[in-house]
Amino acid sequence: METTNTKVGVWQRHVAVLAFPFASHPPVLLSLVQKLASAAPTVVFSFFNTGKSNRALFSELSCDNIRPYDVSDGVPEDYVFAGKPQEDINLFLAVAEEEFRRGVKVAEEDIGLRIGCLVVSAFIWVSSQMAEDLNIPWVSFWSAGTCSLSAHFYTDLIREKSAELKGNPLAPDNEVDDLIPGLSKIRLGDLPGGVLFGHLDSPFSTMLHNMGRTLDKATVVLVNSFQGLDIDLTKNLSSKFKSLLNIGPFHLICKEKPSSKFDEFSCSSWLDNQKPRSVAYISFGTIGRLLPDELVALAETLEETRTPFLWSLNKDSMKLLPDGFLERTTANGFGKVVSWAPQVQVLEHIAISVFLTHGGWKSVSESIGAGVPMICRPVFGDQQMNTWMVERVWGIGVRIEGGKFTKDGTRCALEHVLSFNESSKKMKDRIEALKELALEAVRPNGSSNQNFRTLVDVVTSATL
Repeated sequence: METTNTKVGVWQRHVAVLAFPFASHPPVLLSLVQKLASAAPTVVFSFFNTGKSNRALFSELSCDNIRPYDVSDGVPEDYVFAGKPQEDINLFLAVAEEEFRRGVKVAEEDIGLRIGCLVVSAFIWVSSQMAEDLNIPWVSFWSAGTCSLSAHFYTDLIREKSAELKGNPLAPDNEVDDLIPGLSKIRLGDLPGGVLFGHLDSPFSTMLHNMGRTLDKATVVLVNSFQGLDIDLTKNLSSKFKSLLNIGPFHLICKEKPSSKFDEFSCSSWLDNQKPRSVAYISFGTIGRLLPDELVALAETLEETRTPFLWSLNKDSMKLLPDGFLERTTANGFGKVVSWAPQVQVLEHIAISVFLTHGGWKSVSESIGAGVPMICRPVFGDQQMNTWMVERVWGIGVRIEGGKFTKDGTRCALEHVLSFNESSKKMKDRIEALKELALEAVRPNGSSNQNFRTLVDVVTSATL
C-alpha cells in the first residue's frame, strides 16, 4: 500500500474512490475523479486500485488532491495462471472487501481525515456495507448504459418471468415483450451474460447479481448516459433509486488532455486526405478478439469492395490478415492499419462514415457523440444488449448478420449503412438527432452538467 505526504490543515473533506481494476473501469473512474477534484479543490480523493493498474494510470497524472493507494490483486506469490475464465477477476474478488477496508484505514491515518464519502465502481457492491458502517454517502458509478443497468437491477424479475415462459428450456433467439420495465422487447440471448445464460454461479455473475440487488441503497447512482436516450428505462429506474444521475456521454463531460500516445500513427493526417463520409473505422476494443476466419473475411471484403478504412488492430491479430493485404491496401492509399488510434478524435473526423465495433458501451456512446452509425459484432458482457439497442431500439446501426463476420454478411452490412436509400437516410437522421441530444446534455447548462453539479454537492456535503 502506498502512502503519501499531505498538506496538513488544507483538506476539508476526504473521499475514498474504489476502482474495479480491469478493462476500462479504472481510467473511466479516474476521469470522473479528476473532474470532481477540479470542481472541489479542498477535497482530497484517495484512489484505491491494484498497483499494476495504478502505475499505468498515474504515470502521467499529477494532481495534488488525488492520491493513489495500492490494494492487492489477490494473486498469491509464485501463482501460475491456469487460463481459466476470469481467473484474475475471481482472485481479486476474493480479497477485495478486506483490501478496501484495510486501505481506507491506511489513507485515513496518512491524510489525517476520516473518510466522508465513498465513490465506487458499481461492481464493488460490497462497499455498500462499508458506507453503512461509516454512516457516509455511497455513490455508485455505472460506466455503461441504462439498458444493461436495468438488466442487472431486474435480474430476479427477469429470471422469474422467464421461468413462466412457454417453451422452456429458454431459447436465446426468443424475443420477449415487457421482460424489463421500461423496455418494450428484448431478445433473451441479448441480455448481459450472467443474467439468464452463462455461468450464473461464478464469482463474476454473483457479483453482478448482488450489485443489482444492492443499488437501491446507494445515495446516488451515476450512469454514463444522457437525458433523452432511454426515457422509459431512466424513468423507471429513477422511481427505484434514491437518486439516478445521467452524467454522460462521459467522454464529452470529461474531456481529457491528449496523452503522449496521442495520434502517434498519424491517423488524423491520413483521414485529412480522404473524402468526406467515405471511411470505415474499425476497432473491437482492447480485450475482445475476432476469430481468425472473421479477420480474413472482413479484410477481403474491404479490399474487394474498395471501402476506404482505418483499422485499429493489435499486432498479434495483424499476423492473421491475408498475405499481402497490408502492402496492397497501404500502397493503394485506401487503407490504414494501426495498433492504436485516438478513437474519439477519429470518430469526430469528417471522413468517417461508419464504425465497425464490438458494441462496448464506451464505443457506442463515443459513436453517438460523433453522429456515426455502427455495424456491431458483439463479443461478451453488455455488448449484446448494446447492439440490440443500436439496431432495434434506436435504429442507428446494424448487427452483423449471423453474429460473425463473413464476406457476404460484411458486404451486406456495409451496403446497408453506406447506401443512399431511405433506410440508410433514416438511420443517419436518427443518430444525428441523438448526437444533438448528447451535445445539448453536456453544454454548460445541459442536464448532464447540472447532474454533475449535484454530484459535487453530494461529495462535498458534510452530512447524508
